[in-house]
Amino acid sequence: MATEPIRIGVVGASPDRGWAADAHLPALRHLPQYMITAVGTRRADSAHRAARRYGAAHAFTDPRSLAAHPDVELVAIVVKVPDHARLVEAALAAGKHVLCEWPLARTTEEAARLTAAAHGAGVVNAVGLQARHAPTVVRARELIRQGYVGRVTSVTVYSTRGVAAGGRLPAAFAYTLDSTNGAGTLEVAGGHTLDAVQYLLGREMTGLSAALSVQHPRITLDEDARQTGATSPDHVALHATLEGGAALVVHIHDAKNSGAGTRIEISGTQGELAVVSTGPRSGSGLQISELALLGAQGTEPSWQELPLPGSWGTAVPADGLDAAQHTMAVQYAALAADIREGGSRVPRFADGIELHRLLDAVRLSSATGCRLERRAGGRWPVSSPWPRRRRSR
Repeated sequence: MATEPIRIGVVGASPDRGWAADAHLPALRHLPQYMITAVGTRRADSAHRAARRYGAAHAFTDPRSLAAHPDVELVAIVVKVPDHARLVEAALAAGKHVLCEWPLARTTEEAARLTAAAHGAGVVNAVGLQARHAPTVVRARELIRQGYVGRVTSVTVYSTRGVAAGGRLPAAFAYTLDSTNGAGTLEVAGGHTLDAVQYLLGREMTGLSAALSVQHPRITLDEDARQTGATSPDHVALHATLEGGAALVVHIHDAKNSGAGTRIEISGTQGELAVVSTGPRSGSGLQISELALLGAQGTEPSWQELPLPGSWGTAVPADGLDAAQHTMAVQYAALAADIREGGSRVPRFADGIELHRLLDAVRLSSATGCRLERRAGGRWPVSSPWPRRRRSR
């Protein structure tokens, strides 16, 4: 029956640490729409400990067996990016609904393959771009639509994380330093932030020029003080034009030693809004940290914090949840409504493809030194629009 909880299996449900333990599982346990029936990890002992901790009836080390189990309706993929494609494919092959964390895959080609498979399976698919569901982001989007800032003229984004601060990184995250794994600063911080900006404004980019760089080519791993090389860019600089003509300037980078955080400032003909990360996880990314909403209109000389009215923007109570867990719970509640009632309240794999294509355009612009313009049909070019000039010796 539609009123019965959705039976979910979580792949990557470590009982000790990780994004599933930090956000997904607390959010799911908070929601009556779900029942955690299965958990999966790489090792049998951790899988069974996770099952006991989260009250799941089944523990797995084989994700295919988890996906195929009749007690699982929805599979959540919460593991490292290089493993996303094969695990999503296993869930789709079993005919199950699937939520995959962002990035959807290592490459746009992988993401397109998964989207086609999901369409063929006829199941609900979702990608974890949960910043869209943060109540502060939703409120700011509504105010922009209501004309709080007037005509949007410019957007300025400064987003930094404390990842690899001091040139050090936990060994568990060493894989993010390899650009072929698709899990670096551009993909994670860049993907979440740029998606949130476009969602806030209800407008996509129409042209961009970008520069990527690796400012910390050698990183020390905390556990054994071993150094490893980094090929994934840790700095993203972007100048773009939005639909309607507004200017967008973005600087995103990792390895911020102090004061890491995110500020998205929207300026218009009648006022300004700013979405600002706050709290102890301010430097963890827009999609994780607490968010404050600031506003100023007319000739008001200073910013004023704009409180959310009551429990505005969500029917999910935040009691006992931190900001990341609450945003995740709102996303899961929306996904439950999509599964039970139909509709598209959460981003789909197709949205993930478009974001992957945007990141491809950022890479191409940086590699060629060219400004790129979106073509008819909304697609970014996949090759340089003109040859890069050779530098004179």
